[in-house]
Amino acid sequence: MPVINVDDLTDKDKAVMEVNQLKIEIKLERWLTSKCCEEIKEYIQAGVEEDTLVKGISEEKNPFKEKGGCVIC
Repeated sequence: MPVINVDDLTDKDKAVMEVNQLKIEIKLERWLTSKCCEEIKEYIQAGVEEDTLVKGISEEKNPFKEKGGCVIC
């Protein structure tokens, strides 16, 4: 898809682009925020046992664990 410099377009071209974008957006299915939040909450709670951000990484499987100490002589 070619890059369009908006500054080079006429006002009519900008208006046509905006109308086309609005036509695309009007076709999108819209959901209530409360319904979406509940679904996201259920999804997160369903995977909480495997989520490393929630339970952390075990020391055996941690690839970023300190290999050894640093000694300055």
